[in-house]
Formats: sequence, C-alpha cells, structure tokens
Amino acid sequence: MNKQNNLLLALALFLGFFALSLSGFSQTAMQNIAGRNCINLNGQWPVIIDPTGTGNWRQVWKSNVPQNKTQFFEYSFDGGPKLNVPGDFNTQHPDLKFMEGTVWYQKKFNHLANESNRYFIHFGAVNYTADVYLNEKLLGGHEGGFTPFQFEITNDLIEGENILVVKVNNERHGDGLPGYGYDWMNYGGIIRDVNLVQTPTSYIDDYFIQLKKSIKNEVEGWVKINGQKANQKVEVVIPELKINYSTQSNSDGFAKVEFKGKFDRWSPTNPKLYEVIVQSETDTIRDEIGFRNIDVEGAKITLNGEPIFLKGINIHEEMPLRAAKAYTETDALVLLTWAKELGCNLVRLAHYPHNEYMVKMAEKMGIMVWDELPIYQHIQFSTPGVEEKMDLMLREMIKRDRNRAGVVIWSLSNETYQHTANRDSALVRITKKCRDLDNTRLITHVINSQGYNNNTFNVWEHLYQHCDVISLNEYIGWYVPWQGKPSETKWKFDCTDKPVIISEFGGEALYGSNYGPSDEAAWWTEEFQEQIYIKQTEMFETVPNLCGLCPWLLVDYRSLGRMHPVFQQGWNRKGLLSDKGQKKKAWYVMKKYYDRLDKK
Repeated sequence: MNKQNNLLLALALFLGFFALSLSGFSQTAMQNIAGRNCINLNGQWPVIIDPTGTGNWRQVWKSNVPQNKTQFFEYSFDGGPKLNVPGDFNTQHPDLKFMEGTVWYQKKFNHLANESNRYFIHFGAVNYTADVYLNEKLLGGHEGGFTPFQFEITNDLIEGENILVVKVNNERHGDGLPGYGYDWMNYGGIIRDVNLVQTPTSYIDDYFIQLKKSIKNEVEGWVKINGQKANQKVEVVIPELKINYSTQSNSDGFAKVEFKGKFDRWSPTNPKLYEVIVQSETDTIRDEIGFRNIDVEGAKITLNGEPIFLKGINIHEEMPLRAAKAYTETDALVLLTWAKELGCNLVRLAHYPHNEYMVKMAEKMGIMVWDELPIYQHIQFSTPGVEEKMDLMLREMIKRDRNRAGVVIWSLSNETYQHTANRDSALVRITKKCRDLDNTRLITHVINSQGYNNNTFNVWEHLYQHCDVISLNEYIGWYVPWQGKPSETKWKFDCTDKPVIISEFGGEALYGSNYGPSDEAAWWTEEFQEQIYIKQTEMFETVPNLCGLCPWLLVDYRSLGRMHPVFQQGWNRKGLLSDKGQKKKAWYVMKKYYDRLDKK
C-alpha cells in the first residue's frame, strides 16, 4: 500500500511539474505600472484556507457545480472567509496568525473583448510563491515575495465574467530567498496591488532615462518595445526643458536614447522631478523622473559632484501601529515622516525590495533609497536553481526602480558567510550582472564577519574588492561588549581606499522600561540602549572613510524568534521608536548627532 501511495504521489508531482512547464513561468513585469491603463482588482477576495495542502488534489481552481443530486464537492469559495487584497493574511484572520502554508484566493471580474489590445495580470508582490489560474487554466508560477511579476492573458480572457484564482504559499524553503533564516515576520498573502493592465498590441515595456555615469547634462538610456511591430519611431519628451528627442527602434524593439539638457539635478534638498513622456507610434507612457549623479570619488560618496554623508535609518516593510504588513501610501508616509523627523537623508529598505509606493514617496520627499535583495544570511548558494532565483530577483528589482533617481544603492546581500559553499563566486557574479544592468548607482554587500579584539576592528572580506562601498554591521555594546574606550577604537581594513557605511548598530529596549539597573542589558532599559548610542557616536569619530550610518532601526517590528515573555513578546525591540511610535531615549541621541552633522 505504501509503495502504491508513493507511486501516486510521484505521478501527481510529475503532472504538476508538467503542467507548470506547459504554462511557463511569470514574466518580468512591465515598468511604471502607475502610468498604465489599469483596472484595479484590489478589494475583498474570497479565500480557501488550506493548511493541509490538499487544494491541488481537489483542484480548487475549478468552478465546479453539482450536476446531479448525488454529486458534491468538498470545497467552495462561496460562504467562506474573505481577505483584503493587498494585505497579509496573518493579521486578517485569527486562524492565520502564525500561518506558514497555503491560502487560495479568488477574484471574479468582467471583461469586454477588444481585439486591438493586449491584457496582463500584474501583481505588485505575493509572498512567497504564487500559482495563478485564469478560468481554470494554469497561467504559471512565481517565486519571490517582494518583487512584481505578470502574466499575459490576452488569449485566455473570455467575454463576460472571468475567474482568477491564486494559490499563495509563504512557507520558508532552504533554497529560498531568503531561506529559513528570518528575523522579521513572514507575512504571507497577496501583499501588494493586483491590476488588470490593458496595452496596445505593441507597447512600451521598459525604458531607462537617467544621466550618464558622472555626467551632469547627458542622458544615456534606451526604450524597449514589446510586440510584433518592433520597428517604430520613438520619442522622449520633457516639456519643462523643451526636450523632444526622436530615435528609431530596431527589429528587436530596442531604441538607444542619448540627449543633453540643462537639468536641475535631484538631491535631498532639491527633490526635483520632471514629467517625462515616452512615446512610440503605438503607445505613450508618462513618468516623473529625477536626474542626479551618485559616485564614489576616492574614499568619498558624492551626489552631483559634492561629498555627501548618508544619514540613514533601517526600515522594515511593516506598519507597527497595527502590527501588519505596510502596503498603502499612508503607511509609507508615516514611516518616511518619522525618518525625516530623525534627520535622515537615506532609508535602507531592509532586507528586500519594499512597496513601490515607498520608493516613489521617498524620492518626492528628498530621501535617498537603499534597495536590497533578500539574499540574507544562510543562503544555499550551491543548491541548483538558487543562482537563477538571485538573477530573477535582481532583474525584477532593477526593472521596477531603475528610473527612480532617489535609489542610490543596490545592496545585493546581507550577512552572508564566507564558509558557505559557492558563496563568493555566486555573489561576485551577481555583482557583475548588476553593474551590467545599471552602472549609474553604487553597489554594496553588507557584511558582519569582521573581527573585534583588543578594541580593534579587523575588517576583511573578499566581496569588498568588487563593491563601490564597504557596508558593515556591528552591534558593539549589545551582542559584543565594549573592550575599551569608544574614542580609542582602532580599525584595520583590507580595502583602505573605499567609503565605509556602518549599515547596522544598536541594541534593544522596551519603551518605558526604566525599573531595572540602567547598566545591565538583561533589564532592556531605555537607558542601556541610550548608552549604546552615546558610545557609538563617540566611536564613529574613529572610523576611517566613514560616509554613512544606518541605525538598526527606525521602529520596533514583529519577529517571532524574539521570545522573551516580558520585554520582547515576539517583537524585535531595537527600534528608536516603540511599536506605538513613541520616542525612546536613543532617538534623541541619534537626532542630536544627525543635527550636529548638518552644522559641520
């Protein structure tokens, strides 16, 4: 009997893989979805909660109706719970609070046929895997919880009512990105917007309109047309600058773009954006684009040719005031307003690409953005398929954000370890790939493997040779005790000619915790955290080539591995703000330090 069950299971897995291979996987999503002709599919979607994973066997994507008096089906979207899309499922239903498994979503929508258009289903992000069905047909799947993807459905739509079903699973996988290691809440679900997108038969899929590396008045880019009519006249128009540039796409739909202009360049003090119109013979798309130069000159980071110190803060994509995934423009505004109040000119969006709302709003508010891939800690670099997933996520992140002037850093990994098989070669290769895709921004890898002995940091890392910026996480005063006076700290770098960013530092404190000894970590007092920050700011004066700081982090966030029943209760308490937005004492230390930097 066991042998027979195993054979049936193997056959089911084979058929599932075969079905996926026939339908293909998702497409890398078109850029600037906000500039497209979209029908928004957000709202309340009926769901089937599938903790045992039997939905595939029962084929719940089929809209079965009993055909006789003896027939029945053991599933239905009708009469069951509904979940808001976008939104995480963990915070919307009590049975799903700690869920890591499958939830099936259904959406019905009407369609009127128009043979002169093409249609796509676009997802801002689904965590972590998605299998997408339309009218009982499997369109394909996508893996990766934080980047957009789409499926063309032009030939799959029917006149009248259409039924979209999405199988969402947020289980962690050893060969996932990230893998098993999570120090944040693994929010599952359709966590960003879903849109039905209408385009012409030949449409503008992608474009890159940014200043040439280190050149203040010359754009070097391209436009890519998708469709059978590839050879077209292509124009880039910037009305405010009276620029009307014309070029021609080739048989592959690719048109090179080169023109000059007197640009008022984007910066935190002047977050200037221009209306940019990209048009072909068959399509037109509008965007708001800023122009700036971000470079490394010697051991300095320069913005528009002037040295700049990155006054940063780390942020997770969570709205702590409701202990849920952040997914709205209002959520982005709350988080970024806090960062602005602290005195920040940069936000590190840890440890994965955040919602596009966040990136665009930061740019408008004059806040630089650090975009990061979820290549986090114990990634299985030598496992077949992992490097391909890294490539896909890199392309999806860059394609979405390549025209956002506020994005100044591509961060390609965080706290990975040199002893991991194939780690160095995989990360060196993706660094080269990133530079080939976009050489106008800075590239970094974040490392925490530096040694600290006798009050001396020994900083070594093979990856730093391939980066523009050295980024290191250190938690002196919290995970590692101080070994001497902060002002007498010494540093030994293998790479001595590159800018340095302290990308994480800090310690935990429960807001209002002041009832224990202020000099003992075990009491989680605000005073203990405050002293960490005071000593850290003293130590910063000793760091050679220091060009930026990112405290960990802006606000307390949920992390189920933080299990102290009194002080943590499933929250990482390293925030400068509490989960209610209350300022801890360390907030004022960092605020004072950033204000002092402005006066230098």
